[in-house]
Amino acid sequence: MKVLPLDKVAVVTGAGTGIGKASAIALSKAGFKVALIGRRSGPIEDVAGAIGPDAIAISADVTQEIEVVRIFDTVVAEFGRVDVLFNNAGINIAPTPIDQLELEDWQQVVDINLTGSFLCAREAFRVMKSQTPMGGRIINNGSISAHVPRLNAAPYTATKHAITGLTRSISLEGRKFDIACGQIDIGNAASDMTAVMTSGSLQADGSNLVEPIIDVAHVANAVLYMANLPLEANVQFMTVMATKMPFIGRG
Repeated sequence: MKVLPLDKVAVVTGAGTGIGKASAIALSKAGFKVALIGRRSGPIEDVAGAIGPDAIAISADVTQEIEVVRIFDTVVAEFGRVDVLFNNAGINIAPTPIDQLELEDWQQVVDINLTGSFLCAREAFRVMKSQTPMGGRIINNGSISAHVPRLNAAPYTATKHAITGLTRSISLEGRKFDIACGQIDIGNAASDMTAVMTSGSLQADGSNLVEPIIDVAHVANAVLYMANLPLEANVQFMTVMATKMPFIGRG
């Protein structure tokens, strides 16, 4: 794969662990300068240290508008522009039947998975629209759950379906500004969120089964492919998943 000039800049949210960490490292190795975003300073600083001088760590809460504005002001001040946003930050909660779901838990998932993605996309769009040369790419982390639900996972499923709508809206609005937007839907990549699957995961029939998991490197390579495309080309939706996981038919 062709190495990009060092003036290409990527912002990765949820960059301290798992998919975000692997993707940030892959982007850096391909020539991107990388801004690593996370709520906890320790993990993102460790990743930035491993990458070197072409990475910065910005501790921020993506649910807070003022902090997201600060993220992009800092990136532009440090690197001059934003070429790629990987909207990766997200959470899930323990499986909970909808009639037992607390509003606080619902709101937490919505705030991080959906509102956080919107705020980051909005600020990235503003920068990409006004910079010279104009344009850039926004990659949203959807999920297999953007297509079909898991049992007792209404908040996560609802937010990931909503991410698909956000992706399509940004993709349409971005055309005249050379802003491409695509979505990567990931199934069972090894991360903190999928660690429970090694001991059993709740299935549609109520049983618990151990599910196959794939290395995050496969996801990072897919994100890099999307990020490396020229702006006249776009991957609108891509699914990267464990081949034998319950998805087609959901078991």
